[in-house]
Parts: sequence; C-alpha cells; structure tokens
Amino acid sequence: MASTAQTRLSSVGTLAANGRTTLRTRGGSGRAHDKLWRNALSDRTQAAPVHHPPVRPQWLALRREAALEPELPIIDAHHHLWEREEDPYLLDDFLADVGSGGGHNVRASVFIECRTSYRTDGDPLLRPLGETAFVAATGARADASPEVRCRVAAGIVGYADLRAGAAIRAVLEAQIEAGAGRFRGIRNSSVWHPDPAARGSIAVPPPGLLLDPAFREGFACLAPLGLSFDAWMYHTQLAELRDLADAFPETTIVLNHVGGAIGIGPYAGRRAHVFAEWSAAIRELARYPNVHVKLGGLGMRLFGFGFHERSEPPSSEQLAEAWRPYVETCVAAFGPARCMFESNFPVDKASCGYTELWNAFKRITAGWAPDERAALFHDTAARIYRLGTAAG
Repeated sequence: MASTAQTRLSSVGTLAANGRTTLRTRGGSGRAHDKLWRNALSDRTQAAPVHHPPVRPQWLALRREAALEPELPIIDAHHHLWEREEDPYLLDDFLADVGSGGGHNVRASVFIECRTSYRTDGDPLLRPLGETAFVAATGARADASPEVRCRVAAGIVGYADLRAGAAIRAVLEAQIEAGAGRFRGIRNSSVWHPDPAARGSIAVPPPGLLLDPAFREGFACLAPLGLSFDAWMYHTQLAELRDLADAFPETTIVLNHVGGAIGIGPYAGRRAHVFAEWSAAIRELARYPNVHVKLGGLGMRLFGFGFHERSEPPSSEQLAEAWRPYVETCVAAFGPARCMFESNFPVDKASCGYTELWNAFKRITAGWAPDERAALFHDTAARIYRLGTAAG
C-alpha cells in the first residue's frame, strides 16, 4: 500500500505491538464423523443460543444523524436478510435502513448466508438452496421496483457443506442455478474457541474446520466454478486461514469482520494484548494475495466495545474513534484494493444505526486519496463479487 497509508497507523499507538497466533491442528475426524455432522449441521446451528444483543428501535431513535457525503458511491459488501419469527429482517427493513438519515448512496449490496429459509426436507446438502432462492427472489423484487435505487443482493454468498468433498460440486452448480445470476461464493463459518465465554457467533462448527481434509476436497471445487470463499473466524484461528490460502492460491478468499478480534470472556480488558496478536496475524495473512478483508462487524458484542449497553446510541465520531485502529491496520496491510467496507446489518444494528455506521467509515477515511476511498467503499466489492456496478 502507499506510504501515506502507513502514516495513518499513528492513531493505533501502543496497540501496534508484535504478536503471533499458533496454528492448531487436530487429528482426522473420519468420514463417518463427517457424515454425522453433515446430517445434523442445520439443526444444531439453528438451535444454538443467540449471542447477539437484540435490536432496539426506540433506543436507536435517540440518535439520528444526517448522511455525510451522500453522493459517495457505496456497495454494502455484507448484510443479511432473514425470516426469523422473533426478529425478521426483510427487504423493507433493509431499505428503510439504507434510506435513513437522508440516505447514503448505496448502489448495491451483497447478501451473506445466515441459514434462513432452508428447505425443510430432502437431501440435507440441498436444503440451503432454499435460502439462495429466497434471496434471489427478494433481489428481483427490489430490481422491479422503480422506487428502489439499490441493487439489493446483487451478489449472493450462500452455504454448502464443503466437507462433502468432491460430491459438493453438484450442490454448488445447483446453488449457481438457484441464484439466478447472483450467486458468487460460499461461506463456511469456522468460528470456534474452547472457552464458551469467548464465542460471539451463533455458528457452532467443529474445531479445525479449515484443516479438515474432507473440507479441503470440497474447497477445491470453488475456483473451477468461479466461486469465492468468505471466511469467518476468531483472531485466534487466523493461522488456519493462512494455511488454507497457501494451499489454494487460485481461490479468492474474503475474511469477514476484520478477522474477529475477541474482546469478551477471557479477553475482556485485554484489548492491547489482543490487538497485538491480531494485528501481527493480519500482517502475516496479507502476504497471501488471494486473501481480502471486510472492514466491519465491529458493532458485534464479540469485539467488546459495549455500545449496545449504553444509555444512548453512539455517534459516528465515537464509532470512528473506536474502530479506526482496526480499519487502518487492515488497509495498511492489505491495501485498499483488497479491503471493502460492510454493514453486517442487522447484527451490528444492535450497536448503532445504519447512517451512523457509514458516517463513521467516512470519518475514518476523511482526507484519504479519492482512489483509496473509491476502492474501500465500492470498487473492491464490485470487483471481487463481480457486480458490474459503475461508481461514476
């Protein structure tokens, strides 16, 4: 990255210290175990306790900022839509967030799998196609409305259990068809920590997922089909992603949520220590050119900022101050052309409003070169997810 970006790291201060993560290995799980896990995965994941704080509309209404630089083109590189009975987040909800505060110029968005609308019967490997079909139909409905300027779910990152090995290729081909021209990749969350208090995700994968030989056999099917891989893990697992990226240099990998620097449980009150370990791992991961990173997800309880516990929502200035070291470290390591901003809504909506979130990102990058900002807010996501959306 340009030397000007390196100077931005001055705000990191004492957090920028050396650290290192350790690659954890495990014994082979065996095909029988993999089959049992594959059959139970959907039920186990959906039954897992939700660790995300609830969204509180009345609380969010206590702060309403106007959108800064409303003309700046944006692609929201990571959001969800779901049909959960207790807290649905559907097209109208997302569009209301996009239009709040006068509206940021969100040109398009990328949907990321969240285990919604699965088929309820049939082959378990094919049940996730229900989610893809639901999101593709939602995007088509948005496109058909002359009042909607955002190409909602222009890209879809779905789910397929890659531990099925080479047999998963047929499932991937079916996902591409179900996506009706929108399907771009797969996410298999690998977030795992031995201490339950450190876990900040509803996903419950087994340890060492990215190292599993059966998983890698399935992973090898992605690149030939032109599909990318979204990776979601904690900072203590980033060495596993380095190993995967090294083994599959032809596969585009997108690290979610700046690599999940844990700030809860045994890591609470140890931000400087965690930052040192995380930032060292990020710099090492950046050596692999097929890896990219999403800048966001920092509103999750996982990061330990506790904004959701305050009496009123944070301002964009407060968000920018807290998030700046993580954004600057990633951009300095990967360069703007390999970084993209994300909202992670509605998960991050528990901590802040949509307008305030994007205002914070704009404040963090204020004064940066126009081409750097264009990449971070729009161009990297457009290229990686092949959205064909012009920023001009």
